[in-house]
Amino acid sequence: MDWPMDLLPLPPCAELGVRPLNGLLWTLLLLFLWYCYRVGKHKSGSRRSVLSRAGSCAGAVCSATSNVATGDRGTPCITMETGEEEQGQGYLTPVLSHALFPPQATASGRKLYAALQEYAKRYSWAGMGRIHKGLREQATLNDRSSIQKPHLFFLPDVPSIPFFPRDAHRHDIEVLEANYPIILAEFQAVYQRGIDPKIGWTSLGPKKRSTPRSYGQAVFPLYSAGVCVAGNCRSCPCTYRTLLSLRTFISSNSLGAAGFWLLGPGATLGGVYGPTNTRLRCHLGVQTPPQCELVVGGEPQCWSEGHCLLVDDSFLHTVSHNGVAEDGPRVIFSVDLWHPNVAAAERQALDYIFCPDQ
Repeated sequence: MDWPMDLLPLPPCAELGVRPLNGLLWTLLLLFLWYCYRVGKHKSGSRRSVLSRAGSCAGAVCSATSNVATGDRGTPCITMETGEEEQGQGYLTPVLSHALFPPQATASGRKLYAALQEYAKRYSWAGMGRIHKGLREQATLNDRSSIQKPHLFFLPDVPSIPFFPRDAHRHDIEVLEANYPIILAEFQAVYQRGIDPKIGWTSLGPKKRSTPRSYGQAVFPLYSAGVCVAGNCRSCPCTYRTLLSLRTFISSNSLGAAGFWLLGPGATLGGVYGPTNTRLRCHLGVQTPPQCELVVGGEPQCWSEGHCLLVDDSFLHTVSHNGVAEDGPRVIFSVDLWHPNVAAAERQALDYIFCPDQ
């Protein structure tokens, strides 16, 4: 059957004598209509699918909200927090779980955990995984028998040994050893005035006999629990400036201290643990008579004048001076440095958590 040509709008080329191919034109027209139909159907189906998924997500959120409201607490996991962008579009942000703190935790442990949460609100949870884990596990750590058991805070997954090599803090060790002569001179000037609390000394042991310098153990602190002792620093200005030139000195939180530690002949500091494994104690030998010994984690070492030892005092350790009175006291200049495996973000958080004002 032939269709009349006037029913179709033909291009001008038909007037030039070119006979259009009727069947081909109708085929193309039908294909175009079919294509438009399929595209329209696909878009409609996609819209229904999106609306269906949105309804399902809304139902899941409502269900989760209902569970929280009724006190349904599951195992700790990474939760999702919903927010809105400025344009009103939703997005999901992962946040660290606010799991319940162990019930057996001490009051100080709970206070530290609250400080960590406050730090995360102000800054970020990024990099806080080990600190979060350490605070939660501190209570169980105190109950177990171990050669390394810091009583205040233990940071998990930190490689540790009783004595560290010099390369762990080469710069700071070289600075201290280079300034040994002036550190020794300033200590001697302070020591000549006598061990008296009125001039900055703190006695840590019983006084022997009646002589003014016969303390079993005493310290002349320049920094105590993260706070500068201004009067003592004025008595030792060069030593104080040396402290400020160190790269890893812990000067901003209560875990850090620096000062001259004196141990009299016959005195012994029994087996104790330090407060944390996030620091290393650098001992610069100032006056080291024979028969003085430091045992950390079962490993004995002796001090040497003008040289440093890097000690992890979170291990069980003992200090003894088995010399005679004529030997005089053993004196070291002790400085607390960051453990080399504590990251910068963790150091910043620990400065906040263990702030001296907390």
